[in-house]
Amino acid sequence: MAKTKIDARSLLGSLDQARLSKDMSWRQLAADAGVTPSLLSRLRNGYKPDADGFMTLVTWLGMPAERFLIDEDAVSAKEPELTSELVPLLRASKDLDEDDIAMLQDVIQATLKRAAARRSERE
Repeated sequence: MAKTKIDARSLLGSLDQARLSKDMSWRQLAADAGVTPSLLSRLRNGYKPDADGFMTLVTWLGMPAERFLIDEDAVSAKEPELTSELVPLLRASKDLDEDDIAMLQDVIQATLKRAAARRSERE
């Protein structure tokens, strides 16, 4: 039987990015999304949301729920390349022109190379 869990850490990260980009407090986010502030507090403390809260939050984010699910039975499922997931999001933003997108892609690639180099040094 497949065991699927909510990736609460990823959900929290996406909520935090959306909150910061909209210059909102956590309370304002809760009100805007239609959830209780305590649900967000529990999420920030490492707890997973209930099913209704989860669906409300991903709907507010405008992202598919599958983006925040982990299949524990997928032993060696390859993660999608980060840039392949981010580029469509960058291109969908109406606030960015082609130069902005190219610059962000360069920053992301440089950061990923740095992270890989640091990981190699530790191994």
